[in-house]
Amino acid sequence: MIREVPTDKDLQLLAIRTGEALLGRRETAALAESCTGGLVAKVLTDLAGSSAWFDSGFITYSNEAKQRQLGVSPGTLEDDGAVSERTALEMAVGALAVSGASRALSITGIAGPDGGSAHKPVGLVWFARAVRMGDGAVAAMAMQRRFQGDRDAVRRQAAAYALELLIDP
Repeated sequence: MIREVPTDKDLQLLAIRTGEALLGRRETAALAESCTGGLVAKVLTDLAGSSAWFDSGFITYSNEAKQRQLGVSPGTLEDDGAVSERTALEMAVGALAVSGASRALSITGIAGPDGGSAHKPVGLVWFARAVRMGDGAVAAMAMQRRFQGDRDAVRRQAAAYALELLIDP
């Protein structure tokens, strides 16, 4: 878990490392963001030349947008909710399917201050990565994190973690 709230400079440095990693691997990325509201795409596209490794971003804040833009199943949203492993996976796979990217990352969580519950507290965020394999198959994995702080702190920590996931091969 990220222990401190990342500053603008921290996010900028992570974005630079992300771009270098993607460029070095000759990959492009797509994002499917919910609780971060486009923050990850913003810090990536703040960098000149990011079009060499950043394909597209989807801000799918509502359940309807998740279904319409990324193909998230209504059953997944009804059974598991928007903040869940299955939703994160379907968002990442959907972003990969509708983009030209070689990898996609999704973020869905509860930034607060409202919306949390005992089962899904404020600060809970699900992430998923989907990667195109050489044979055309897609490999996907999801992970959950819990961040502390106010709405801005949760969003910044989630953005930093997302950038770290894009840096990792």
